[in-house]
Amino acid sequence: MENKGFIEIHITGKKGQLSLTPETYDISELRAILGHAEELLFPALERKNRPIIAYEIKDGSVRHLFKTSLQVVIGFNAVLGQIQEKKAIDFLEYPTAKAFVALQETAKKQNYSFEISTSVDHTNRLSIDPSTDYTLPTDEWVSAELYFYGDITNMGGKTNPNVHVSVPGLASFRIQTPKETLAHYEHNPLYKPLGIRATGRQNMATGEVDASSLKFVEFIEYSQEYDENYINSLIDKAKDSWADVEDADEWLRDLRGADY
Repeated sequence: MENKGFIEIHITGKKGQLSLTPETYDISELRAILGHAEELLFPALERKNRPIIAYEIKDGSVRHLFKTSLQVVIGFNAVLGQIQEKKAIDFLEYPTAKAFVALQETAKKQNYSFEISTSVDHTNRLSIDPSTDYTLPTDEWVSAELYFYGDITNMGGKTNPNVHVSVPGLASFRIQTPKETLAHYEHNPLYKPLGIRATGRQNMATGEVDASSLKFVEFIEYSQEYDENYINSLIDKAKDSWADVEDADEWLRDLRGADY
């Protein structure tokens, strides 16, 4: 059986005149902390193959225990140590850094104090309270136009309408979409291949997409079948632009910066 460990997010504070306990801790806060925990431990967009995260809440004031693979816990303990040493989070992957900032915003809004630790011996401990000031890295994130091709797995929503597109080999992306667009789309796209053009934020260094920033621009109809005539027509159209290139393959390899 796989070795297990846990991370603990210990929250202290008050709810008005009442001490913070599991009985005074609102379900909306619980929902938020569950999401933050997954982002802290597994920042990558594709989380289908991650280990199971079990959850337990305890008194004192509120102690959240997230139990998962010991290897993951050891790695997260190292992350806590690096944050303590650097006194910054700008080296973290964006979803993880964003989760730490979200905890900080909650601390300031609710006057809470968070202490994050692990089950590792001599664990590192990170405190977040209204006085801490961790900031997200902003210089590497730019606005971008993005294209997603895959199967539509969900669409709609009463207050925040969106479309979910599952991109093979990557992840499922949720894209904010105007209600009018969904209402007037002629065909039922559910569980069918479709392209979506969207805008969002992308990291210039890693290529990572900020999934929460995605906004719909247009649907793109496309065929998954290989059409040799269509490919040849595109090559013919581009020939004039490549006329002064002696070795197109070598030029393309140089442009990519890698050997293929």
